[in-house]
Amino acid sequence: MGYDIERFVGYVNEGLLCSICRDVLEDPLQAPCEHAFCTACIHGWLVHHSNCPEDRQVIDVSLLRPLYRYMKNDLNRLQLHCRNREYGCEMVCSLESIDRHERECEYSQIPCSNAGCTVQVERRNLDGHLAVCEYRSRECPNGCGYTILSAEDTQHNCVAELRTELELLRAEMICRVEEAKHEMESRLDSQRRHMVQKESVLQNEIEELKSQMSRMMSDVRSLMAAERQHRQELEQAELEKREL
Repeated sequence: MGYDIERFVGYVNEGLLCSICRDVLEDPLQAPCEHAFCTACIHGWLVHHSNCPEDRQVIDVSLLRPLYRYMKNDLNRLQLHCRNREYGCEMVCSLESIDRHERECEYSQIPCSNAGCTVQVERRNLDGHLAVCEYRSRECPNGCGYTILSAEDTQHNCVAELRTELELLRAEMICRVEEAKHEMESRLDSQRRHMVQKESVLQNEIEELKSQMSRMMSDVRSLMAAERQHRQELEQAELEKREL
């Protein structure tokens, strides 16, 4: 939708009106046939149609282009009233600067910043409203540190709030202790598994060494037996030599 033509000061050229909504062009686009439209208007039109609403020439979104520069300049120079005119704003701006003004306008209706409050107030009156808003928050004057809403003043109990805070801290501490306990148990289990695996490897190595030692002892005994046999043969040969 375009800008309401009633907001504008002076004459507005027909070429600067949207061919669909008939208001002053907002975020304009132009078809090859040179008819201009608000972006929202022409996109909505092309969802159900495939032609220009003025001369019925075939168009689609890919054929739409920005407004000619001279038309854009004429559009930006138009003067119009702030949309908050009904609330008392008397500002008249160019179309080019109206958005910036309205974002900062003191007569704009804005929501209260307090959580839970649904009141809409003029920006210029916001501070006054916040000072009396029933949803405003402040720190307890008795020093417990609790932030309270004005509506809760009569129900606030420092001792109860501190007790609740203490219970929350205790629960958080228990939770952290449990987490640390689980983490330590997990680490111990991991180390225990590692030690068991290491022990198994060492045990296998010991058994292998025992096996090797057994084979070596067997070899030694065989060598010693062979040496005795060889010595006996030498002694027998020596005896035979002496007899000869």
